[in-house]
Amino acid sequence: MANAKHVAILRRGVTAWNRWRLKQEDDWIEWTRETRLRWGFFDLRSAELSSATLTRGNFSGTDLSGANLSGADLSYTDLGDADLTDASLSNATLENARLHAARLWRADLSAANLIRADLTWADFTNANLPGAKLGSAEMTYTDLTDANLSGANLLHASLIKSTLTRTNLDGCWIFGLSVWGVDSEDAIQTNMIITGFGEPVIRVDRLDVAQFLYLMLRNQRLRDVIDTITSKVVLVLGRFTPARKAVLDMIRTELRQRGWVPVLFDFDKPASRDMSETIRILAGMSRFIIADITDAKSIPQELSQIVPDLPSVPIQPLVVAGQEEYAMFEHFRRYPWVLPPCTYENEEDLRSSLDAKVISPAEAKADEIAPRR
Repeated sequence: MANAKHVAILRRGVTAWNRWRLKQEDDWIEWTRETRLRWGFFDLRSAELSSATLTRGNFSGTDLSGANLSGADLSYTDLGDADLTDASLSNATLENARLHAARLWRADLSAANLIRADLTWADFTNANLPGAKLGSAEMTYTDLTDANLSGANLLHASLIKSTLTRTNLDGCWIFGLSVWGVDSEDAIQTNMIITGFGEPVIRVDRLDVAQFLYLMLRNQRLRDVIDTITSKVVLVLGRFTPARKAVLDMIRTELRQRGWVPVLFDFDKPASRDMSETIRILAGMSRFIIADITDAKSIPQELSQIVPDLPSVPIQPLVVAGQEEYAMFEHFRRYPWVLPPCTYENEEDLRSSLDAKVISPAEAKADEIAPRR
């Protein structure tokens, strides 16, 4: 507990306290085990508390703005709703501390130990945390806008619905970091380490791919799934009017029987922005694309977005005999990954010639341009 001498000095004000503290460097400050002074009677703004032992104290709601707590031991201390604006906490120990909804604007927490700390709803706007230890810290709804976390240890920490706007995450160690629903607009995401202790160091530059990449590295079955998708998926495009849908369904059935993974997409309606993004994603995952341009409606618009940007994905057009290609299709003939249209009389004719006139040419073209993939 805080001793009587300390209380008496604090009652004289923070200026008197700081003057005494500077002269009494060997007088150890140790307020532990549920310490709670009646802070309403004390002004702790800019208080000199460096290297103090404040373990398990209760400082909830306390105004410690500008205080010097560098090197202090605040492990298991309750600092919920405390004001630590401009406070110095460099090299401080806040392991298992509670800082729920605390304000830490511009606070200096460089090399601080915040392992397993509760930082939910805390506001670290413009705070300085280079080299801080945040392993297993709970940072749900934490505001880290413009904060500097370069080189911080975030192993097994939890970032859920947090704000990382313009946050500096350069060189952070993020193995086991849980990231869900964060706002990371303009955040610096460079050189982040995704591997664990004793593993070769692998760095990435984006939080949103870090977890997926690690899973890819460590999960053979997941890699097999990805390999299967990129080597077996065939995207089938066309109109979904009754006559045209029958042809598309037949193509899908025949592809499936041959071991392919057909993906059939309905473009009968004009494509929205979301649909356009979806088609680009599916196209990029495909081995080749079969596009029935008979009675073309929305397909011309979609092909205009797919063809120029995907030179590694062959496109095999189909058109029923007697119908001319739509006028704009001539534009795509200059792209070598767009094959000459395959003309068919009817569904049965297409079925009988599917291997020779559709699948084999598309496969051959895919093999030809494989180095580009």
